[in-house]
Parts: sequence; structure tokens; C-alpha cells
Amino acid sequence: MDDASHAFLQKLLETPSPSGFEQAIQAVVRERAAGFADALSTDAHGNVYASRHPVGGSADAPRIMLAGHCDQIGLMIQHIDGEGFLYVQPIGGWDVQVLIGQYLAVHAKSGPLVGVISRKAIHLQTPEERKKVPEFTDIWIDLGFRSKEEAEKLVRPGDAVTFVLGYRPLRNDLAASPAMDDKVGLWVVMEALRLLNGRELRASVTSVSTVAEEVGLRGAHTATYTVNPHVGIAVDVCHATDTPGSDKKQLGDVKCGGGPVLFRGPNINPRAFDLLEATAVAHGIPFQIRGAPRAVSNDANAIQISRQGVAAAVVGIPNRYMHSPVEIVHLDDLTNAAKLLAEFCAAVGPEHDWTP
Repeated sequence: MDDASHAFLQKLLETPSPSGFEQAIQAVVRERAAGFADALSTDAHGNVYASRHPVGGSADAPRIMLAGHCDQIGLMIQHIDGEGFLYVQPIGGWDVQVLIGQYLAVHAKSGPLVGVISRKAIHLQTPEERKKVPEFTDIWIDLGFRSKEEAEKLVRPGDAVTFVLGYRPLRNDLAASPAMDDKVGLWVVMEALRLLNGRELRASVTSVSTVAEEVGLRGAHTATYTVNPHVGIAVDVCHATDTPGSDKKQLGDVKCGGGPVLFRGPNINPRAFDLLEATAVAHGIPFQIRGAPRAVSNDANAIQISRQGVAAAVVGIPNRYMHSPVEIVHLDDLTNAAKLLAEFCAAVGPEHDWTP
């Protein structure tokens, strides 16, 4: 990964983007994509489209959509009590236990405000409370306010909250950060488009930074309708099973650093899978395969059933500790995924038939 691409990844990871509050990160995406996209636009939903067009703009050129969602799980201020403590509800899917004791940023109109989230100290809990997984009504954010009146001068219901963001390189080309899900997928689709810069294409390629995936794949629905692709590939994180406690019998043998993961199953067009696999083999790109026996829970779910149907595929980035403040990925998996998608797009032409 070159320095500029690495800096783009870090900037994505350090820019807050809870579902419904993606404006700041989309500005980062537009700034980056402006250097290599033939066309760049944003729709009313907030999706950002960056496209490369084939030479001559052939009318029969197939349309390819690469989707990576820019939104991250977050929290939303729901109530401010009389002492100025803030109560929240989740944006997206949370294990509330990973929140306890974390530093959080409330993204208020005046800028981010850092506080902590906690519950009663263990010394003050009853034996029953110690055994219970807390609910969101049992925890609160403490920003140091002394009253509701003081708090209301800076925050209000509907303000978004994230973990305090930060990118941390680890040993052996691993990296940790909140929101690897799915800013790494977003990075991959934009990096793939950058790698196509200057290459002659026989297909139109649109990389989309989709919004609101964590709350129902909402951006992918509108983006796919807009692009109307023949083939659409979602790039999202998937569970790495190279950690203690992972059940490979349920999730397969997926390793960080083993290469991007190609999904197979009813949500995946077999011809799209075959071409992804053949492209990886032809270019010496390492890859892994995972079975997906039902509709996937990422943007490919919405892509497949848009309009008259789309040849959908999924490229997964192995991720440890998903939906936590310490998500871990391997940087080589990102660069190899981008190379795979770039070569796939370069290989597609009007002769390709996606009919199973």
C-alpha cells in the first residue's frame, strides 16, 4: 500500500460516519476520487458515485457497480436527565458490553465532545445486577456536565455518538480501529477505481460509497437503482475465524492475511464468482472461499434484487472483533482485494453473459 493510499485509509477511519450522518466522510471520498474518476456525483440519499467510462462510451458496454458502505455503527442521544447525564439508543447492531468504560465522542453542532460511558461501579451492584447483561437504559454518557441546562447548551436529542476514533498499526501488517466495518470495503472499491486509472476499459465501472447499510442496506437500494448495473459486487468485512472461540464449522476457515474472501451461495451469481476466482488465479492474487447458504447481511442482498435482478457477488475482508472498538484487519487483504476488483473490471466486456 503506497503512502497516499494508506493516508486515505487512515483518514476514512478517523472521520466519523454513523448511519445517517455520513456527510463528513463523503467529503473525504469525493476529494480522493476527484483525482481519478471520469465522473463524480452525490445523490439526495448521500451515496457518492465515482465512475470510469470505457473508451468511446460504447452503448453496449456492461455496467459494473462496486459498493462499499461508508457508515459505521453509532449511538444517538435520546434523553438528557436533570444532572446532565446523556442516555443513548443504538444506531446499528451493538453488543452493549463492549461499550462499558469506553471513551466516546458526541458529535454536536459545535464539534465533537469527548466523554465516557459507564454504569454503576461493581461495588454498588446487587448480585443479580452483576450477572445481568446491561440494557441501554442502564448506561449513560458522562461529559462532565453539572446540569441538564448546561448540557442542553451543547448537545441535543438526535446528536450522533461514536467511539473516539483512531487508527493503530499492529505487528505483521495488521491494524486496529473502530469502524473497519466497512471503511476498509469503501477503501477497496475506491482503490480499485484508482488502479484502473489510465487503463482502457470495455465496461463502465462505478464505485459507490453507500450510506445507511447498518440500518437496513438503505443506500445500496437507491444506488443500485441509480446505476442499474449488470453486475454488482459488495465489498464488506466478514468474520475472521483465526481467533480463540471462533467456530469454523459454522463460519469456515477465514484468516486475516489469507487474502480476500469470495462468497458462494444463493445471493451470489455463479458466473460472477467464477470470473472473480479465475481472475485471482490468473494474477496470482491469494483468496479464500466462504459458503453463504442464505441471503447475506450486506449490500449484496439489496444489489441482487434491484430492478429486474443483478448478478451479485461479495468480496469479504477478514475482520476480527467486528462491531467493537478494536476491529482488526490485515492490510495485505485490502490491497489484494483492490487488485482483484481492478483486474475483474478490466476483464469484463460486452461478450460476458451473467445468466446462470
